[in-house]
Amino acid sequence: MKTNKFDIIKELKTNRDIDGFISAFIKEAEESDSIEQILYALGIAAKAKGMLKTANEAGVNREQLYRSLSKKGNPSFKTIFKVAKSLGYKVIFEPISKA
Repeated sequence: MKTNKFDIIKELKTNRDIDGFISAFIKEAEESDSIEQILYALGIAAKAKGMLKTANEAGVNREQLYRSLSKKGNPSFKTIFKVAKSLGYKVIFEPISKA
Protein backbone atom coordinates (compact mmCIF):
# COMPACT_ATOMS: atom_id res chain seq x y z
CA MET A 1 0.00 0.00 0.00
CA LYS A 2 1.36 3.41 -0.95
CA THR A 3 0.97 6.19 1.58
CA ASN A 4 1.62 9.90 1.39
CA LYS A 5 3.39 11.91 4.03
CA PHE A 6 0.92 14.07 5.96
CA ASP A 7 1.60 17.79 5.61
CA ILE A 8 -0.36 19.94 8.07
CA ILE A 9 0.44 23.07 6.08
CA LYS A 10 -1.73 21.83 3.21
CA GLU A 11 -4.64 21.46 5.65
CA LEU A 12 -4.45 25.04 6.96
CA LYS A 13 -6.36 26.72 4.15
CA THR A 14 -8.34 29.38 6.01
CA ASN A 15 -7.74 31.79 8.88
CA ARG A 16 -10.14 29.69 10.92
CA ASP A 17 -7.99 26.59 10.30
CA ILE A 18 -4.88 28.49 11.37
CA ASP A 19 -6.67 29.87 14.47
CA GLY A 20 -7.63 26.40 15.62
CA PHE A 21 -4.13 25.08 15.03
CA ILE A 22 -2.43 27.91 16.92
CA SER A 23 -4.96 27.74 19.79
CA ALA A 24 -4.29 24.03 20.27
CA PHE A 25 -0.54 24.55 20.38
CA ILE A 26 -0.78 27.55 22.72
CA LYS A 27 -2.84 25.48 25.15
CA GLU A 28 -0.34 22.62 24.95
CA ALA A 29 2.57 25.04 25.41
CA GLU A 30 0.96 26.53 28.53
CA GLU A 31 0.52 23.08 30.01
CA SER A 32 4.07 21.97 29.27
CA ASP A 33 5.89 25.32 29.66
CA SER A 34 7.27 24.83 26.15
CA ILE A 35 8.17 27.90 24.13
CA GLU A 36 9.21 25.48 21.39
CA GLN A 37 5.54 24.56 20.88
CA ILE A 38 4.65 28.20 20.36
CA LEU A 39 7.51 28.74 17.91
CA TYR A 40 6.51 25.58 16.03
CA ALA A 41 2.90 26.76 15.76
CA LEU A 42 3.96 30.22 14.58
CA GLY A 43 6.30 28.65 12.03
CA ILE A 44 3.62 26.37 10.62
CA ALA A 45 1.10 29.22 10.51
CA ALA A 46 3.63 31.47 8.76
CA LYS A 47 4.31 28.78 6.16
CA ALA A 48 0.58 28.24 5.64
CA LYS A 49 0.02 31.97 5.14
CA GLY A 50 3.17 32.35 3.08
CA MET A 51 6.59 32.88 4.60
CA LEU A 52 7.47 35.83 2.38
CA LYS A 53 4.15 37.56 3.06
CA THR A 54 4.49 36.94 6.82
CA ALA A 55 8.09 38.17 6.82
CA ASN A 56 7.17 41.33 4.92
CA GLU A 57 4.26 42.09 7.25
CA ALA A 58 6.45 41.42 10.30
CA GLY A 59 9.23 43.64 8.98
CA VAL A 60 11.88 40.90 8.94
CA ASN A 61 13.57 39.16 6.05
CA ARG A 62 12.41 35.70 5.04
CA GLU A 63 15.69 33.99 5.93
CA GLN A 64 15.64 35.54 9.41
CA LEU A 65 12.07 34.37 9.89
CA TYR A 66 12.96 30.80 8.89
CA ARG A 67 15.92 30.83 11.31
CA SER A 68 13.92 32.38 14.14
CA LEU A 69 11.11 29.85 13.91
CA SER A 70 13.31 26.79 13.34
CA LYS A 71 13.94 24.12 15.99
CA LYS A 72 17.24 25.80 16.84
CA GLY A 73 15.78 29.29 16.58
CA ASN A 74 15.95 31.73 19.43
CA PRO A 75 13.88 34.72 18.32
CA SER A 76 13.73 37.89 20.30
CA PHE A 77 10.47 38.86 21.96
CA LYS A 78 10.26 41.66 19.45
CA THR A 79 10.31 39.16 16.58
CA ILE A 80 7.68 36.98 18.24
CA PHE A 81 5.41 40.02 18.73
CA LYS A 82 5.88 41.10 15.09
CA VAL A 83 5.20 37.62 13.70
CA ALA A 84 2.15 37.16 15.92
CA LYS A 85 0.79 40.52 14.76
CA SER A 86 1.42 39.68 11.11
CA LEU A 87 -0.62 36.49 11.64
CA GLY A 88 -3.46 38.47 13.22
CA TYR A 89 -2.67 37.81 16.90
CA LYS A 90 -1.50 39.79 19.86
CA VAL A 91 0.52 38.48 22.77
CA ILE A 92 -1.32 38.92 26.05
CA PHE A 93 -0.11 38.35 29.58
CA GLU A 94 -2.85 37.51 32.04
CA PRO A 95 -2.62 36.90 35.77
CA ILE A 96 -2.80 33.26 36.73
CA SER A 97 -5.95 32.69 38.76
CA LYS A 98 -5.10 31.21 42.15
CA ALA A 99 -8.70 30.58 43.20
